[in-house]
Amino acid sequence: MKKILVFIGVLALLFGATQQETKAQIIDGAYKRTDVYNRKPTPLPYVREADVMWRKKVWRIIDLREKINQPLYFPTKEVDGRFNLVNLMIQGVKDGKLTAYDAKNDDEFKVPMTFEQVKEAFGATTRTRKVRNVDTGELQDKVVAGEIRSEEVKQFMVKEEWYFDKQTSTMNVRVIGICPIQEFYRDEDTNQEQVQRRQVFWIYFPEAREIMAANEVFNPQNTARNLSFDDIFLKRKFNSYIVKEENIYNNREISQYLGSKDAMLESKRIENSIFDYEQNLWEY
Repeated sequence: MKKILVFIGVLALLFGATQQETKAQIIDGAYKRTDVYNRKPTPLPYVREADVMWRKKVWRIIDLREKINQPLYFPTKEVDGRFNLVNLMIQGVKDGKLTAYDAKNDDEFKVPMTFEQVKEAFGATTRTRKVRNVDTGELQDKVVAGEIRSEEVKQFMVKEEWYFDKQTSTMNVRVIGICPIQEFYRDEDTNQEQVQRRQVFWIYFPEAREIMAANEVFNPQNTARNLSFDDIFLKRKFNSYIVKEENIYNNREISQYLGSKDAMLESKRIENSIFDYEQNLWEY
Protein backbone atom coordinates (compact mmCIF):
# COMPACT_ATOMS: atom_id res chain seq x y z
CA MET A 1 0.00 0.00 0.00
CA LYS A 2 2.83 2.37 0.88
CA LYS A 3 4.50 1.71 -2.48
CA ILE A 4 1.25 2.59 -4.29
CA LEU A 5 0.94 5.87 -2.35
CA VAL A 6 4.57 6.75 -3.08
CA PHE A 7 4.04 5.98 -6.78
CA ILE A 8 0.94 8.19 -6.90
CA GLY A 9 2.83 10.98 -5.15
CA VAL A 10 5.68 10.81 -7.64
CA LEU A 11 3.21 10.91 -10.55
CA ALA A 12 1.53 14.00 -9.02
CA LEU A 13 4.85 15.77 -8.66
CA LEU A 14 5.83 14.96 -12.23
CA PHE A 15 2.46 16.15 -13.51
CA GLY A 16 2.74 19.40 -11.54
CA ALA A 17 6.27 20.01 -12.83
CA THR A 18 5.10 19.37 -16.39
CA GLN A 19 2.26 21.87 -15.96
CA GLN A 20 4.66 24.51 -14.58
CA GLU A 21 7.08 23.94 -17.44
CA THR A 22 4.25 24.31 -19.97
CA LYS A 23 3.20 27.61 -18.39
CA ALA A 24 6.77 28.88 -18.29
CA GLN A 25 7.14 28.24 -22.02
CA ILE A 26 4.20 30.46 -22.99
CA ILE A 27 5.59 33.32 -25.10
CA ASP A 28 3.40 36.12 -26.44
CA GLY A 29 4.92 36.05 -29.91
CA ALA A 30 7.25 34.07 -32.14
CA TYR A 31 10.22 34.60 -29.83
CA LYS A 32 11.05 35.97 -26.40
CA ARG A 33 12.06 39.61 -26.50
CA THR A 34 14.77 40.53 -24.01
CA ASP A 35 17.20 42.57 -26.09
CA VAL A 36 15.84 46.05 -25.48
CA TYR A 37 15.43 45.57 -21.73
CA ASN A 38 19.04 44.38 -21.39
CA ARG A 39 20.39 47.04 -23.70
CA LYS A 40 23.11 49.34 -22.43
CA PRO A 41 23.96 52.79 -23.81
CA THR A 42 26.58 52.81 -26.54
CA PRO A 43 29.89 54.01 -25.05
CA LEU A 44 30.97 57.35 -26.49
CA PRO A 45 34.60 57.87 -27.51
CA TYR A 46 36.83 59.82 -25.16
CA VAL A 47 37.58 63.36 -26.32
CA ARG A 48 40.84 65.05 -25.42
CA GLU A 49 40.71 68.78 -24.83
CA ALA A 50 43.87 69.20 -26.93
CA ASP A 51 42.13 67.60 -29.94
CA VAL A 52 39.17 70.00 -29.92
CA MET A 53 40.09 72.86 -32.24
CA TRP A 54 36.58 74.39 -32.45
CA ARG A 55 33.35 74.14 -30.44
CA LYS A 56 29.98 75.84 -30.04
CA LYS A 57 27.10 75.31 -27.65
CA VAL A 58 23.57 75.66 -29.01
CA TRP A 59 20.08 75.27 -27.60
CA ARG A 60 17.39 73.83 -29.85
CA ILE A 61 13.65 73.17 -29.59
CA ILE A 62 12.09 69.80 -30.47
CA ASP A 63 8.38 70.42 -31.18
CA LEU A 64 6.45 67.22 -30.44
CA ARG A 65 3.58 68.27 -32.72
CA GLU A 66 5.75 67.62 -35.77
CA LYS A 67 5.09 64.18 -37.23
CA ILE A 68 8.70 63.00 -37.08
CA ASN A 69 8.86 63.89 -33.36
CA GLN A 70 5.59 62.25 -32.30
CA PRO A 71 7.26 58.98 -31.17
CA LEU A 72 8.68 61.07 -28.30
CA TYR A 73 5.15 62.26 -27.34
CA PHE A 74 3.04 59.09 -27.57
CA PRO A 75 1.76 57.24 -25.63
CA THR A 76 0.72 60.00 -23.22
CA LYS A 77 -0.11 57.31 -20.62
CA GLU A 78 1.79 54.11 -19.81
CA VAL A 79 0.91 51.26 -22.20
CA ASP A 80 2.33 47.76 -21.60
CA GLY A 81 5.33 49.19 -19.77
CA ARG A 82 6.05 51.76 -22.50
CA PHE A 83 6.38 55.45 -21.66
CA ASN A 84 6.79 58.58 -23.70
CA LEU A 85 9.93 60.62 -23.03
CA VAL A 86 8.59 63.03 -20.43
CA ASN A 87 6.84 60.28 -18.44
CA LEU A 88 10.05 58.24 -18.54
CA MET A 89 11.88 61.22 -17.05
CA ILE A 90 9.23 61.76 -14.38
CA GLN A 91 9.24 58.07 -13.43
CA GLY A 92 13.05 58.12 -13.29
CA VAL A 93 12.98 61.10 -10.90
CA LYS A 94 10.29 59.43 -8.78
CA ASP A 95 12.29 56.17 -8.54
CA GLY A 96 15.51 58.03 -7.72
CA LYS A 97 17.25 56.93 -10.92
CA LEU A 98 17.44 60.48 -12.32
CA THR A 99 18.15 63.87 -10.82
CA ALA A 100 15.99 66.80 -11.89
CA TYR A 101 17.56 70.25 -11.81
CA ASP A 102 15.88 73.61 -11.37
CA ALA A 103 15.19 75.37 -14.68
CA LYS A 104 14.06 78.74 -13.31
CA ASN A 105 17.43 80.48 -13.14
CA ASP A 106 19.83 78.65 -15.44
CA ASP A 107 20.57 75.43 -17.32
CA GLU A 108 23.83 74.48 -15.63
CA PHE A 109 22.48 71.66 -13.41
CA LYS A 110 23.26 73.46 -10.14
CA VAL A 111 20.11 73.06 -8.01
CA PRO A 112 18.71 69.51 -7.63
CA MET A 113 14.96 69.07 -7.25
CA THR A 114 12.93 66.50 -5.32
CA PHE A 115 9.95 64.75 -6.88
CA GLU A 116 7.60 66.99 -4.88
CA GLN A 117 9.36 70.05 -6.29
CA VAL A 118 8.97 68.61 -9.79
CA LYS A 119 5.23 68.24 -9.19
CA GLU A 120 5.09 71.84 -7.99
CA ALA A 121 7.00 72.99 -11.08
CA PHE A 122 4.34 71.28 -13.21
CA GLY A 123 1.65 73.18 -11.31
CA ALA A 124 0.40 69.91 -9.81
CA THR A 125 -0.97 71.48 -6.62
CA THR A 126 -4.48 71.32 -5.19
CA ARG A 127 -6.21 74.62 -5.95
CA THR A 128 -9.56 76.23 -6.64
CA ARG A 129 -10.38 77.00 -10.26
CA LYS A 130 -13.21 78.75 -12.02
CA VAL A 131 -15.14 76.17 -14.07
CA ARG A 132 -18.10 76.96 -16.31
CA ASN A 133 -21.27 75.08 -15.41
CA VAL A 134 -22.55 73.26 -18.51
CA ASP A 135 -26.19 73.66 -17.40
CA THR A 136 -26.30 77.32 -16.33
CA GLY A 137 -23.31 78.65 -18.28
CA GLU A 138 -22.05 80.47 -15.14
CA LEU A 139 -18.59 80.22 -13.62
CA GLN A 140 -18.31 78.45 -10.29
CA ASP A 141 -15.48 77.47 -7.97
CA LYS A 142 -14.22 73.91 -8.13
CA VAL A 143 -11.43 72.28 -6.11
CA VAL A 144 -9.04 70.51 -8.48
CA ALA A 145 -6.63 67.90 -7.11
CA GLY A 146 -3.06 68.38 -8.19
CA GLU A 147 -1.68 65.96 -10.76
CA ILE A 148 1.12 66.07 -13.30
CA ARG A 149 -0.37 66.73 -16.72
CA SER A 150 2.45 65.33 -18.82
CA GLU A 151 0.36 65.62 -21.99
CA GLU A 152 0.85 69.40 -21.72
CA VAL A 153 4.55 68.99 -22.52
CA LYS A 154 4.56 69.87 -26.21
CA GLN A 155 8.24 70.78 -26.63
CA PHE A 156 11.69 69.85 -25.38
CA MET A 157 14.69 72.13 -25.16
CA VAL A 158 17.97 70.36 -25.86
CA LYS A 159 21.32 71.77 -24.81
CA GLU A 160 24.19 70.39 -26.88
CA GLU A 161 27.76 71.11 -27.87
CA TRP A 162 29.21 70.76 -31.37
CA TYR A 163 32.95 70.31 -31.67
CA PHE A 164 35.54 69.50 -34.33
CA ASP A 165 37.95 66.74 -33.37
CA LYS A 166 41.22 67.19 -35.24
CA GLN A 167 42.35 63.68 -34.23
CA THR A 168 39.57 62.12 -36.35
CA SER A 169 38.88 65.17 -38.57
CA THR A 170 35.17 64.98 -37.82
CA MET A 171 32.45 67.28 -36.55
CA ASN A 172 30.65 65.68 -33.62
CA VAL A 173 27.91 66.61 -31.19
CA ARG A 174 27.19 65.72 -27.58
CA VAL A 175 23.80 66.27 -25.96
CA ILE A 176 24.30 67.81 -22.52
CA GLY A 177 20.79 68.22 -21.17
CA ILE A 178 17.06 67.97 -21.94
CA CYS A 179 14.31 70.19 -20.55
CA PRO A 180 10.53 69.59 -20.96
CA ILE A 181 8.53 72.70 -21.88
CA GLN A 182 4.93 72.75 -20.62
CA GLU A 183 2.16 74.63 -22.41
CA PHE A 184 -0.75 75.64 -20.20
CA TYR A 185 -3.39 78.31 -19.55
CA ARG A 186 -3.68 80.42 -16.44
CA ASP A 187 -6.65 79.79 -14.15
CA GLU A 188 -8.12 83.23 -14.86
CA ASP A 189 -7.91 82.61 -18.63
CA THR A 190 -11.23 80.79 -18.82
CA ASN A 191 -11.47 81.13 -22.59
CA GLN A 192 -7.96 79.73 -23.05
CA GLU A 193 -6.79 82.52 -25.31
CA GLN A 194 -3.21 83.09 -24.10
CA VAL A 195 -1.06 79.96 -24.02
CA GLN A 196 1.76 80.05 -21.45
CA ARG A 197 5.05 78.18 -21.68
CA ARG A 198 7.50 77.27 -18.94
CA GLN A 199 10.62 75.17 -18.65
CA VAL A 200 9.86 72.57 -15.97
CA PHE A 201 13.21 70.99 -15.09
CA TRP A 202 16.52 69.96 -16.62
CA ILE A 203 17.83 66.40 -16.90
CA TYR A 204 21.56 65.76 -17.36
CA PHE A 205 21.62 63.63 -20.51
CA PRO A 206 24.65 61.39 -19.71
CA GLU A 207 22.93 60.36 -16.47
CA ALA A 208 19.66 59.59 -18.30
CA ARG A 209 21.23 57.41 -21.01
CA GLU A 210 21.03 54.27 -18.84
CA ILE A 211 17.22 54.23 -18.63
CA MET A 212 16.73 55.77 -22.08
CA ALA A 213 18.66 52.90 -23.68
CA ALA A 214 16.47 50.32 -21.89
CA ASN A 215 13.15 51.81 -23.04
CA GLU A 216 12.04 51.51 -26.63
CA VAL A 217 10.18 53.82 -28.98
CA PHE A 218 7.35 52.20 -30.93
CA ASN A 219 8.06 51.81 -34.65
CA PRO A 220 4.74 51.41 -36.55
CA GLN A 221 6.55 50.32 -39.74
CA ASN A 222 8.58 47.50 -38.16
CA THR A 223 8.20 46.59 -34.48
CA ALA A 224 11.16 44.18 -34.75
CA ARG A 225 13.38 47.24 -35.16
CA ASN A 226 12.15 49.54 -32.41
CA LEU A 227 14.71 52.15 -31.45
CA SER A 228 15.42 53.20 -27.89
CA PHE A 229 15.19 56.80 -26.71
CA ASP A 230 18.99 56.84 -26.56
CA ASP A 231 19.12 55.80 -30.24
CA ILE A 232 16.76 58.63 -31.18
CA PHE A 233 19.21 61.24 -29.90
CA LEU A 234 22.45 59.54 -30.91
CA LYS A 235 21.21 58.98 -34.48
CA ARG A 236 19.52 62.41 -34.61
CA LYS A 237 16.11 60.93 -35.51
CA PHE A 238 14.24 64.13 -34.76
CA ASN A 239 13.58 67.55 -36.23
CA SER A 240 14.39 70.77 -34.36
CA TYR A 241 15.40 74.39 -34.70
CA ILE A 242 18.00 76.47 -32.87
CA VAL A 243 16.74 79.14 -30.46
CA LYS A 244 20.01 80.16 -28.79
CA GLU A 245 23.76 79.95 -29.29
CA GLU A 246 26.76 80.49 -27.07
CA ASN A 247 27.66 84.16 -27.41
CA ILE A 248 29.15 87.18 -25.67
CA TYR A 249 25.71 88.41 -24.56
CA ASN A 250 25.27 85.72 -21.88
CA ASN A 251 23.81 83.18 -24.29
CA ARG A 252 20.82 85.36 -25.12
CA GLU A 253 18.00 83.83 -27.15
CA ILE A 254 17.39 84.73 -30.78
CA SER A 255 13.93 86.05 -29.84
CA GLN A 256 15.57 88.76 -27.71
CA TYR A 257 17.06 90.54 -30.72
CA LEU A 258 15.06 89.24 -33.71
CA GLY A 259 11.51 88.20 -34.36
CA SER A 260 9.22 86.50 -36.81
CA LYS A 261 10.85 85.57 -40.14
CA ASP A 262 14.21 87.11 -39.18
CA ALA A 263 14.44 84.81 -36.16
CA MET A 264 13.84 81.78 -38.38
CA LEU A 265 16.55 82.93 -40.80
CA GLU A 266 18.96 83.52 -37.91
CA SER A 267 18.30 79.98 -36.67
CA LYS A 268 19.15 78.58 -40.10
CA ARG A 269 22.26 80.76 -40.30
CA ILE A 270 23.59 79.35 -37.03
CA GLU A 271 22.79 75.82 -38.19
CA ASN A 272 24.59 76.34 -41.49
CA SER A 273 27.62 77.96 -39.85
CA ILE A 274 28.24 74.78 -37.85
CA PHE A 275 28.31 72.55 -40.91
CA ASP A 276 30.10 75.10 -43.08
CA TYR A 277 32.99 75.17 -40.61
CA GLU A 278 33.80 71.52 -41.32
CA GLN A 279 33.37 71.88 -45.08
CA ASN A 280 35.60 74.95 -45.25
CA LEU A 281 38.50 73.00 -43.76
CA TRP A 282 38.75 70.79 -46.85
CA GLU A 283 40.21 71.57 -50.25
CA TYR A 284 38.85 69.96 -53.39
